Amino acid sequence: MKKPVQNSSLDLARLAAMDSTEAMRLLKGVRDAALAGRRPEVGPRTDIGESWQRMLQRGVDPDRDHRAGLLPLEEIERRRVSSPLLEVLPVLRDGLVSIAEAAQHIMVVADTEGRLLWREGSSAVLRKGDAHGFVLGADWNEELVGTNGVGTPLVSRRPVQVHSAEHFVSTHHTWTCAGAPVTDPRDGRLIGVVDISGPLSTMHPATLALVTSVTRLAEAELRGRHLESLDRLRSVAAPLLGRLRGRALAVDANGWPAAVTGMAPTGRLSLPKAARAGRLWLPSLGMCTLEPLPGGWLVRVDGAQPDEAAPGRVVLDLSRPRRPSVTVTGGSGSWSHELTPRHAELLYVLARHRDGRTAAQLAQDIFEDPTRTVTVRAEMSRLRRHLAQILAHRPYRFAEEVELELLLPERPADLLPHSTAPAVRRGRTP
Repeated sequence: MKKPVQNSSLDLARLAAMDSTEAMRLLKGVRDAALAGRRPEVGPRTDIGESWQRMLQRGVDPDRDHRAGLLPLEEIERRRVSSPLLEVLPVLRDGLVSIAEAAQHIMVVADTEGRLLWREGSSAVLRKGDAHGFVLGADWNEELVGTNGVGTPLVSRRPVQVHSAEHFVSTHHTWTCAGAPVTDPRDGRLIGVVDISGPLSTMHPATLALVTSVTRLAEAELRGRHLESLDRLRSVAAPLLGRLRGRALAVDANGWPAAVTGMAPTGRLSLPKAARAGRLWLPSLGMCTLEPLPGGWLVRVDGAQPDEAAPGRVVLDLSRPRRPSVTVTGGSGSWSHELTPRHAELLYVLARHRDGRTAAQLAQDIFEDPTRTVTVRAEMSRLRRHLAQILAHRPYRFAEEVELELLLPERPADLLPHSTAPAVRRGRTP
């Protein structure tokens, strides 16, 4: 498939102003030309074009409706109870359901696998959604059902509106949807996606902005609850820290500090996923001792000798498209940290260039703009707080003494599928 010519005249406002039949005809022409490898007169929007590329590379049938089996009710309930989205469901309902009903839409909330856990809104549209397989427990992963408002934001990590024939699979062309991913501010993890969907006639260019705004409110609610939990931890830890000598701090289960003593305030600590009491090496502090606290941990800095705390091996695991991570192993044990999309891009570039990259070179690799050095330096500063003894600078690089292993997906096309960085796009070429 040739990369389509992008034309700014094809935008949501223009589509909304058109008759739904006319809009479908225009988009179908763009899709048909793209599937045939021709250059359409008007190219698809960027997010849509990138998704179509992924679908063609994965061999998704554009004319066949694939559906996975529905989750059983007990599994849906288990996922609901364990999902961080449950905490903010009232915010999502207040912000979207009444508007969705009035606009003949439905709201759906899905987990990170694209499984629909909640859906509410217009009863008439809910019945129409049944015909599309838009039901509780259904799998709307992009790899299965093609470009759509649930699966595509999970891959791109960006809000996406998909209208009519912008859906890769033709059976969804009578549907319009807009979805936005939700990130947990406590640890930066993607926790799901919120989508508003309905028949073509209900399409409005402001729908995506509405969904995005409400998901930001949900993230703000999570952030507020997090601050409250840190206040509770601080009230417990402050008297204890006041009696200690040396360096120590109290952190919550995600590594966020609530109180410190004997040292300057720190940023978030990268704790092992299964942290437990005892001695362990932390990248920014060296050897430490962890003791449990209600709602977190007491971290005592031991001040170990450098050789004891120094890491020896690093595994950068990009083999799982949605869960990039880095694992550090040294004489004191092993430690893992899940990466944000941007940090995964930066570490991938540095893994490909062991001799190092300047800020300008990284800006070119990531943004295709060598002048964006301020952004690069800020992100590298955050990374080095987590990986202090692993990453060197001037130029930025993995430390020479570190043994590095880079794990990539079996299919090159699955390399960091959310990324638009030039260096990553080159890496997707077999």
